[in-house]
Amino acid sequence: MKESLRLHPVLPLLVPHSPAEACTVGGYAIPKGCRVFINAWAIHRDPCIWENPLEFNPDRFVDSQWDFSYFPFGSGRRMCAGIAMAERMVLYSIATLLHSFDWKVAEDNKLDLSEIFGIVLKLKNPLVVVPIPRLSNPALYQ
Repeated sequence: MKESLRLHPVLPLLVPHSPAEACTVGGYAIPKGCRVFINAWAIHRDPCIWENPLEFNPDRFVDSQWDFSYFPFGSGRRMCAGIAMAERMVLYSIATLLHSFDWKVAEDNKLDLSEIFGIVLKLKNPLVVVPIPRLSNPALYQ
């Protein structure tokens, strides 16, 4: 799940921050009261931070406990309050769907994961998949 959110964060631009006083960050002067947007999408794909950043590799999170380059839910005081619930519910929902169904891409649909960049990320071309029940009692799905 972490690797999916690294490559495809729901909000590419995190909730804006505003400094209480003028400061300098990374050599850039940030005036007091301005709005600062953090581009998590770009940071999560930065080759200076991530090895093979465009490659889907869930193993990169196996041994890491704290990774300050990964923050799809924001950070600091404005971090998403529901992060623990979101992580558990996403994993539970995906596991349930994968356990209950086999999935096939619709015949007239082509698998294309390119995205449209905006306030939220969404697929450029909607993906249509067909769930095929795999449990023994088909009455459960009616």
